[in-house]
Amino acid sequence: MSRKALVFGSAGQLGVELMRELKTRGYEVAGWDRDEVDITDGDAVERTLAEHDPQVVYNAAAYNQVDVAEQEPQAAFLVNALAVRNLALGCRQIDARLVHYSTDYVFDGQADRPYTEDDPTHPLGAYGVSKLAGELYAQAYLDRPLIVRTSGVFGPGGLATARGNFVELMLRVAQAGQPIRVVEDHSASPAFAPWLASRSVDLEERRLAGVFHVGGGTPITWFEYARLIFEAAGLHPELQATNEREYRTAARRPKYSALSNAKMERAGVAPMPSLNQALEMYFKLRKK
Repeated sequence: MSRKALVFGSAGQLGVELMRELKTRGYEVAGWDRDEVDITDGDAVERTLAEHDPQVVYNAAAYNQVDVAEQEPQAAFLVNALAVRNLALGCRQIDARLVHYSTDYVFDGQADRPYTEDDPTHPLGAYGVSKLAGELYAQAYLDRPLIVRTSGVFGPGGLATARGNFVELMLRVAQAGQPIRVVEDHSASPAFAPWLASRSVDLEERRLAGVFHVGGGTPITWFEYARLIFEAAGLHPELQATNEREYRTAARRPKYSALSNAKMERAGVAPMPSLNQALEMYFKLRKK
């Protein structure tokens, strides 16, 4: 008998890849976007889990408007923290595994090397605080949750979502024909959604629990990331470097938030391919 899996946030960049990966592996899988099941509604979550009785639940739903969260921290906390509590409670009632996704923004960016799971957390704003609270709720109500922290997720599903991703943003601004300014003093490890999904399922199928980092595997500045995007797309816009001082945002962001995947790799899960390989695959899938 195939295992049952549920995916919340199934229409997002990661959610669509989780649905595809799970189906490919033979799971009986169902997924919902926020318009179909509101995970901030505890009764709705309880009914959904009881009706489908899955063995594993993937929570790819999130409030990720980092700057807007500074004006509406309650909205971010409701989705990123209290909704995780609802899912954890529901999973506990039916003895299901919870795989919950968190972020590199739980760190303050003061490290000089990729963050490990043992590094102390110190979020800098409402978004990061809400995501860290979601981790804590999952760990408070469940004995063996799997928490996957990731960074800068991008995938072909971004073509269908309202906010897109950094790749699509760069392609849009390139069409304007104006100089493009991107920060060179902030670094991350952008993760390709299809590979993030497959490695998440690998971790769960190994019955691993606790916090695991699944970043893109390549620490890179956002300026260099933009340059790689244009190279992969065959475009040649005027790209200029800027910095945090010149490009102020409502929310503080960690200046260096690359994640180390060493723990994942020690567990026997395949390393994440390079960002160049990810972008090559992204544009192949994008053409379809």
